[in-house]
Amino acid sequence: MPVENRNVPSRYGDSHALITGTVDGPPLVCLHAMRTGSAFLVSELNPLLERFRVIAPDLPGQSVRGPQVRLSLNDDSYARWLFDVLDGLGLETVSLFGVSWGGFVARQSATLAPDRVDSLALLVPAGIVRGSHVTGLIKMAYPMLRYSVRRSEPNLKRWLSSLFTTWDDHWAGFTRDAVRDMPFDLRIPPLASDQDLQKLTMPVLALGAENDICFPGKQLVNRICDQAPHCRGEVIPCRLPTSHWSGPKACQQRAKSSIRRVPRQITSAPGGPSPSR
Repeated sequence: MPVENRNVPSRYGDSHALITGTVDGPPLVCLHAMRTGSAFLVSELNPLLERFRVIAPDLPGQSVRGPQVRLSLNDDSYARWLFDVLDGLGLETVSLFGVSWGGFVARQSATLAPDRVDSLALLVPAGIVRGSHVTGLIKMAYPMLRYSVRRSEPNLKRWLSSLFTTWDDHWAGFTRDAVRDMPFDLRIPPLASDQDLQKLTMPVLALGAENDICFPGKQLVNRICDQAPHCRGEVIPCRLPTSHWSGPKACQQRAKSSIRRVPRQITSAPGGPSPSR
């Protein structure tokens, strides 16, 4: 499908967005993971393009095409940026789909202005639960810092082995370039309060990954669906990196199958079946 590039003003500077999918479809705003970008997320969203008009903005400080600012994680700066973008595109209400860091932004926005969010889908969102600090230090933080100091291929593989179920040359190369071209932001989004999650009064779809080091899947899905009044959830039984579908074929198929159900589940009426946990 054709893809349109748009630049819209925001209080933090011009913001780039990709727009694609069905021209007269309902708007679905898709927010990418940290240190990736709109193009990489859109490339994974084929199951949604026939149903939705997909709008994928580049997040501030997390994409080479986004505003080059570091927004506070402790207030509603990201949400207000997103609503600036929606206003610039003439969108009053939308469905939101966020991945990892983008899931944090989507959840924050839905909490701030639930009347502007028709439905919400979150894939391994940041800011809901946290994994073991010790495991994170050993398997992610220390290897990442070691690679940032000495950027060798062995150190890159040691770092990414905690994220990739199977090695992927394309994404390894992208991650290497992102580390080289973008400043590190080692901040961790704060956890949402129960009250924040209870404000998610729209239909919510929560997708977690069973072996996710950062955001343990079962704990993540249970917390969202225990608090959000109209939530459905699923734990994908594999390690799902926050930027792509890497892993065995069965894992990829299960993840993409979950995304194909987004149109039905995020537009379903409140009070549906209990979450699958």
